[in-house]
Amino acid sequence: MNSLLFKKNEFKKLCSLIGFRPNIVREVISNIDNYYYEKVENKKDKKSGEVKKYKDGTIKKRIMHPSVGALKAIQKSIKKNILAPIPLPREIHGGVKKRSNITNAKPHKGNKYIFTTDLQDFYPNISNESVYDTFLSLGFSNHLSHSLTKLTTWKYALPQGTPTSTHISNLVFLKVDYELIQLCNDNNITYTRYVDDLTFSSPTDFKHLLNEILEIIIKHDFKVNYRKTKYKGNQTVTGIDVFLNKIDAPEHIKEKSRLEIENDAAHKPYSIYLDSIHKENKRAAVNR
Repeated sequence: MNSLLFKKNEFKKLCSLIGFRPNIVREVISNIDNYYYEKVENKKDKKSGEVKKYKDGTIKKRIMHPSVGALKAIQKSIKKNILAPIPLPREIHGGVKKRSNITNAKPHKGNKYIFTTDLQDFYPNISNESVYDTFLSLGFSNHLSHSLTKLTTWKYALPQGTPTSTHISNLVFLKVDYELIQLCNDNNITYTRYVDDLTFSSPTDFKHLLNEILEIIIKHDFKVNYRKTKYKGNQTVTGIDVFLNKIDAPEHIKEKSRLEIENDAAHKPYSIYLDSIHKENKRAAVNR
């Protein structure tokens, strides 16, 4: 089979996998800039729920680039039919079905020493080349990997706010995850990751390993947010308070739940969230 025919067949294969006609997919790829827009939202503190501000009082912003129209529909199909079926280690919780920030925090319950760090500019730092190489490593042909990269990256990077970006970021970061998992398994350390939040914990002091942990992340060209890097005892992990014998919601969640109940609100999202955290504690007690 010659190269041109192989390329055409691979493109048809992709369109068949995601359930879209080739002419629609070609049109989207050719006019990709028309399928993204910029969205700016305020950053909020996970513990207090308050809007984050700089020292001068300016509100901290997060810039998103969601997809729209046919591209968003195509990305949803790529997520469902190509990305979601790829198994991920149990340590990965963000963007994984039946896992959440709650399941991410739970494994650290009862550990005295906790180390948390945050990846700076996580999505923008993932280049289209990294995404392409990741698809190749998963066994996709160069032509199929090229098309998938075109449909999931924008302006040479992974955009934040699309249906596929969290799944792809998990796959790109896997090489780092596996090194961290190996180090942690060798040193009795519990490791979990929720998108760009990394958490390590142990019943024994592992301060001597912190530089090694950070070096693994940095050598793969990811940036560490040192301002959000902390090593101490009980603390908040992905918005969940972690204690010796339980996990719990921060006070602002509890207060909003109380208000929902007192006002007999028709919808009680905070109460449902609080209940789901408490259910994890009950489940753990039953399994002991």
